[in-house]
Amino acid sequence: MFTSSKAKSAVVALTILVIAGISAWVYQLANGLAVTGMSNINSWGAYIIMFMLFVGLSAGGLIVASSAHVFNIEQFKKVALPAVITSTVCICCAGLFILLDLGGIQRVWRILTGPNPSSVLVWDMTIITIYLVINILDLVLIIRGHEHKVEVLSRIALPVAILVHSVTAWIFGLQIARAWYSAIMAPIFVASAMDSGLALLIIALAALERAGIFTTGAKLFKGLSGLLAVFIAVDAFFIGCELLTMAYPGAGEAVELGHMLQGATAPFFWFEIICGLLIPFLILVFSKNREKRGLVIGASALVVLGVFAKRVWLLLTSFITPNVEGANGISLGTFAAQADAANMWAQTGSYAPTVIEILVIVGVISLGALAFIILSNKMLKRNSAEPAADTQSTTAE
Repeated sequence: MFTSSKAKSAVVALTILVIAGISAWVYQLANGLAVTGMSNINSWGAYIIMFMLFVGLSAGGLIVASSAHVFNIEQFKKVALPAVITSTVCICCAGLFILLDLGGIQRVWRILTGPNPSSVLVWDMTIITIYLVINILDLVLIIRGHEHKVEVLSRIALPVAILVHSVTAWIFGLQIARAWYSAIMAPIFVASAMDSGLALLIIALAALERAGIFTTGAKLFKGLSGLLAVFIAVDAFFIGCELLTMAYPGAGEAVELGHMLQGATAPFFWFEIICGLLIPFLILVFSKNREKRGLVIGASALVVLGVFAKRVWLLLTSFITPNVEGANGISLGTFAAQADAANMWAQTGSYAPTVIEILVIVGVISLGALAFIILSNKMLKRNSAEPAADTQSTTAE
């Protein structure tokens, strides 16, 4: 399957990183979540940040693939298979991050035996499971060439893809005691899913073409880049709406806005605004730039990194100022706090991922990359002849 020495080296390196991640996860299981940077104040951390990121990356891919069949966009149908492969891998990674964040994974079966219908987390588990099943069915039907069945399934997949990120947003947006409490949270999540998911698809298509596995064609690549510019503009608009509401005199989120603009999470906020939205849009809004693959790939990478930065400031900003005041503060519950009674209490939230968390995250991403390489080699090579012809015709034009 992997013939070149570079491909074999990449697979070996990724395998080593996966093993390192598994080892770190086993250590976490043995010692509990106290080995992470999370605490009683910051009850969520890097795992939930990556969960939000990968749900969005996945939803964006399936939205592109489903829209191609629902709206009969013939040229986008050519990238439906790599889009669904990307979507499937990303949603599996997102699910893994949730399981990692649970800590006591051996008790996960209790969610099935005693679900709480009023919990948004149960909704999220249900919709993600349905979403994964749709992805797998889509892969099977596309490979077997059942075009009509793919069209029928796409009419279900498109709203589910939008819903999967909306439900993830409601996990945050329905918490009254946090700054996330906003009706626009779901549209913001969906918009960022569309631009980050499409950006990742563009990067994946460029990598597949470089590896000689799948050829997209210059015309289609340019069309996808233009669509990404539109998605970026929509995402920026929703963020602007939210910021305007927070900045309005008398708004209850004024403290959190201060953290975002010039506090602890300001570097991530400004990175997203400048590097994740403004610069990519200024690159992709011009037609000539969309013909330069290096610029398009660079802009796409900035979009993905910008959405990652958004997940960081969105999650952690609401943990900086606890919603409990008085006495000594909140008991942290970490190993460091247990070792030093003077550091047991805190009145301000702080978080930094530990080496264990970083190793686990790298392991999951490496596992996803391995899965993408294997699935692409297995499923896409048979389709390389047809897109190659499209490239030649485009060049001739």
